[in-house]
Amino acid sequence: MRDDEARYEAVTSRDARFDGEFFFAVVTTGIYCRPSCPAVTPKRVNVRFFPSAAAAQAAGFRACRRCRPDAVPGSAEWNVRADLVGRAVRLIGDGVVDREGVGGLARRLGYSPRQVQRQLTAELGAGPVALARARRAHTARVLLQTTALPVTELAFAAGFASIRQFNDTIREIYAGTPSELRAAAGNGGAVARRTTAAAPGAGAGRPGDGFADRSAGGSADRSAPAGIPLRLAYRGPYAAAEIFDFLQLRAVPGVEEIRGTRGERTYRRTLRLTHGSGIAEVDEPAGPRRRRRPPAGLVCPAARGTDGGWLECRLRLTDLRDLSTAVQRLRRLFDLDADPYAVAERLGADPLLGPLVAERPGLRSPGAADPEELAVRTVLGGPPEHAAALVRKYGKPLDAADGGLTHLFPAPGNLTGAEVAEPVRTLCTALADGTVTLDAGADRGATERALAALPGVGPRAAAYLRMRALGDPDVGTTPGSDQEQGAMAGPAAWRPWGAYALHHLWRAGLLPAGEMSIPNGTPRPDGTPVPNGTPRPDEGPGAGEPSGPREPSGPGEMPRAEDPSGAAEPPTYATAGRVG
Repeated sequence: MRDDEARYEAVTSRDARFDGEFFFAVVTTGIYCRPSCPAVTPKRVNVRFFPSAAAAQAAGFRACRRCRPDAVPGSAEWNVRADLVGRAVRLIGDGVVDREGVGGLARRLGYSPRQVQRQLTAELGAGPVALARARRAHTARVLLQTTALPVTELAFAAGFASIRQFNDTIREIYAGTPSELRAAAGNGGAVARRTTAAAPGAGAGRPGDGFADRSAGGSADRSAPAGIPLRLAYRGPYAAAEIFDFLQLRAVPGVEEIRGTRGERTYRRTLRLTHGSGIAEVDEPAGPRRRRRPPAGLVCPAARGTDGGWLECRLRLTDLRDLSTAVQRLRRLFDLDADPYAVAERLGADPLLGPLVAERPGLRSPGAADPEELAVRTVLGGPPEHAAALVRKYGKPLDAADGGLTHLFPAPGNLTGAEVAEPVRTLCTALADGTVTLDAGADRGATERALAALPGVGPRAAAYLRMRALGDPDVGTTPGSDQEQGAMAGPAAWRPWGAYALHHLWRAGLLPAGEMSIPNGTPRPDGTPVPNGTPRPDEGPGAGEPSGPREPSGPGEMPRAEDPSGAAEPPTYATAGRVG
């Protein structure tokens, strides 16, 4: 949305579709908001628009306490874009500036710090330091309202360099002191007291301690969550059952598990992070949401009908400095920054995909919580039990098992020994020495080419990793001038949402499970063939690729013998592309 008058119309109608796409500020109050803010609409003459929360903060506006604009889903534009700005935004969200500074960000991008500063400021109204500062402020607010950590510890956990910097930032952005923010959480203070002992970074011992005891076979008991409680916001409709099906059939024992029955499941997994480790729990939404104000955490107050909502999450971290990075990885795994409205508008106009999009609104393209882990699982092949054997032998055990969670997935450097089978060893050697990088800001085209050139990977698995590990929504579309000819081809009209098209076709059984392109003659729902199809795998760029253990249902991992979810639907979609 480029026109300010159109933006104002979105503000007037409180349109939650544009939350995170832009922000507006009111000059008479000094406050900035999300478009769906429920407050009285200000006069047009008093409104200014900003492309990012950091830009509004840099202009001297403070965050609205009613709509909490810092907690909106991220803009889907940054997932689509492969240019310098898109890559930089993804890396900043992953915490690179906090860990490595602007110089480290620039080195990863291959540009000078001055060029990065100039381009980010031109498009987002704020440079990398300001964007990272906004991210730190949001992390600090979450910690203030969900834990009872002393402020001195909390400031450094959020990434601030000093207590003074922390206090000044909180006052400037939230118009209050840290103590006032904590007190404003209301019953969030009770949550903080209950979860202090449950946060390893706050003095508890092991990553496995403190989670609520839940029966592996029954419904998850969500009445007494432990860890830092968060609400991971998303926009638009969200096909939660489908994404939980997808993850359940790929869960690697020891690293991941799903508890509960379909409709009320909890996805749990261990996380290997920069400063330590953690355990994450994410609940499957069950039915319509009650309209109530949450105690604290990441909030999406615009949960009206299909306008958006959130996933309940709890994080247990050995070092709270990893909080924002862990949240960002979960957002990528569950594809929470997607724009289902833009996807539906583009794919819904296609005669083949239109009925599928209407049948399953909000179908997402799952990403990866750990891209390197996904790459190893993809190349290893076979069912999840194959990866579990690798975990038991090379993974780092937790100090204490937490239900079915026992290990961290092994780092690539631990899988480079002579005893590790090819092609996993070759892949992990490339990951460990930096020949191949799978971070959030990686050059997707160069990474896909590098992966495809490795023995045992090939173009098909490389395209799958580009879609999931690198979060590219434009996989499966026709190569253009800015795409590599080695990529799998598909209808150009679907761009830039080819990954969502693949998931719809997999789900409907119109595309062979795990295939990354549209073969000639793929039938429409009415039985007629699709014209101008792309080459079949045995005719196109994937022909003759070297491979490890393979199975016709996908380029890597084989399906389990049974569908553990108990879903009434056939498992065609859930087993599609079972490579990680």
